[in-house]
Amino acid sequence: MKRRLAACLFVLLPLPALAAPPQAPAPTRGELLYTTHCIACHNSQMHWRDKRLATDWASLQAQVRRWQGVAKLGWNEDDILEVTRHLNERIYRYAPSGDKVTSMLGASPIGH
Repeated sequence: MKRRLAACLFVLLPLPALAAPPQAPAPTRGELLYTTHCIACHNSQMHWRDKRLATDWASLQAQVRRWQGVAKLGWNEDDILEVTRHLNERIYRYAPSGDKVTSMLGASPIGH
């Protein structure tokens, strides 16, 4: 009996060490685009300054569209929407517009 218990403990003790640590959720497409192309110039102070140009969902999306054009990134409307959504969820928290296409709430996975 003792041998059986010892054998079970010997087999089961390493299991917690083998369990994978919890992982952060995968970044969204918008987060990846933003961190790849924008974060070098746009730190968090850029978004919190008093004279910011984004004052609601529509103006936030317009600024994303504007700056991706200035940077000649060639983003499509989905890319612009994803970056707008990322910034809105992480920083601004504006109420989405009534337009279903531009203000979809759920973040899409990478490679949508």
